[in-house]
Amino acid sequence: MKINPRSKSSGQILAILIIVLVLVGIAYWWLDSNKRQMAQEGQAFGKQVIQELVVQHNLKFFADHLSPAMRLQYPPSAQQDLMTQIQRLGTPLSAPDIQGEMQFQSHFFEPNGNFHAHINYPTRGADINVAISHPVGRWQIDEVIFTAEAAR
Repeated sequence: MKINPRSKSSGQILAILIIVLVLVGIAYWWLDSNKRQMAQEGQAFGKQVIQELVVQHNLKFFADHLSPAMRLQYPPSAQQDLMTQIQRLGTPLSAPDIQGEMQFQSHFFEPNGNFHAHINYPTRGADINVAISHPVGRWQIDEVIFTAEAAR
């Protein structure tokens, strides 16, 4: 029995096409699962930043996670000033209610997030806004805005 050369080459093309589609599917699955994992890590880091600053008053955590641009904006003296301002307000009356969301600059890469919390202190309230990102290898703090309300 003689095999038609056209059917043999069309079978090879079909096999290659199936392999390529499987590889594309695997790549998409990997990128999507990586994106979901980065979003979860970002949510956790954003909440941790607010917790470490507002509740724990952890200056070392703040200094260790600043982005290069924030290191210029917040030299050690400014870092200490921010911590002093937060510490003067005392211990929050309740755990901060942290709201935030993660976004990706390109569909799967360059995650960043913005988080907000309103904190109730014994004498006044305060708001904190934090921007984070994960450019290469680690999460970092890109912006911190802390605003205390007028005393009650």
